[in-house]
Amino acid sequence: MSEESNPYDASMIVVLEGLDAVRKRPGMYIGSVGERGLHHLVFEAAESALHEIRYGSADQVGITLTIDGGVRVADDGGGRPVGHAGDEDGPTLADCLTVLGCGVPRADRRSLGGGFAGMGIAVVNALSSRLTAEVRRDGARWTLEYERGVRVAEPTRTGPAEGSGTVITFWPDAEIFETLTFSFDTLADHFRELAFLNRDLDITLTDDRDHGASRGDRFHFPGGVRDWITQQTASPHPEVICFERECSGTEGTVEVALCWADSDDERVTSYANCWPTTGGGTHELGFRDGLAAALTAFAREQRRLTPSDPDLAPARLGAGLTAIVSVKLDRPEFEGALRDRLGNGPVRACVAEAVREHVATWLRADPIRASAVLARIPAVTHD
Repeated sequence: MSEESNPYDASMIVVLEGLDAVRKRPGMYIGSVGERGLHHLVFEAAESALHEIRYGSADQVGITLTIDGGVRVADDGGGRPVGHAGDEDGPTLADCLTVLGCGVPRADRRSLGGGFAGMGIAVVNALSSRLTAEVRRDGARWTLEYERGVRVAEPTRTGPAEGSGTVITFWPDAEIFETLTFSFDTLADHFRELAFLNRDLDITLTDDRDHGASRGDRFHFPGGVRDWITQQTASPHPEVICFERECSGTEGTVEVALCWADSDDERVTSYANCWPTTGGGTHELGFRDGLAAALTAFAREQRRLTPSDPDLAPARLGAGLTAIVSVKLDRPEFEGALRDRLGNGPVRACVAEAVREHVATWLRADPIRASAVLARIPAVTHD
């Protein structure tokens, strides 16, 4: 084909900037325009509010599915600067709603892992037919309004206000999404998971779409992942091993909860900065290394393994094992486009040592339960 018949040059390139790029290629920012992407809008808007709790300026976040198809996300923080002459230095709410990445905290151990591309609440604004923000701060109430990411008017002071906080309400754009119907259960599963992994979070989810049957749940678990393990097991009072430790050399922490219950299944679930690592990674490998080391040492002490027997394999450590492994790192390194596997090398040794130490202590403190655990492992010989 000749150049004349295909005159492609720089004049043919269209550069999309800001929120126009989000509306043109939404899947790049929220994963899809189906149900997954629709729910991601809620996660993104809620994460912005939940960081108010993580950074100490709020106590509770409420998420409501409204009867007119919108979503309202409210926090009781100090009220974010709206973008007027009296605001202090730093990004305002108006900036965060219109500039990609503005106001997004850096990815450290306080991250909540919900952002698909780290672009912040501006993505929600871009993909909503309408978005309103109400801010209460310094005794005044302010309102911001947008349509498909475009500001309708300047931030407006609409009257006095008691208390403080920020409320974001948005309506997903029917021109973008294949469905506008939110699943309460899908949202509940996500926020329940976050609350288990972050014991300081206090989240309410309310469904007001049905006139006669409003539905709601509160997610607040001061016991953290210990509470999660307790709820997952069929035993009424499971013996849970749970600990949290600062990992020197990895710039982060590890939290683990595990127990053995009457089941044939083994369930180990891992997270890095609250992101589910379904592909595993160094933290999950470290967990299995440490567990195998503790069980092997105890089995040899109890002469359930002979000197010639090999160490227990980390891959399978007995039916009935249920465990949560959560690491929170200042510099997480995820592998793959889906970020489903943790790659930080030093994390493996840190988690292994912590698990070995705590499980070994538990095994020696309760030899009857410990023997029952060993009996579940086929590689351990019996007297």
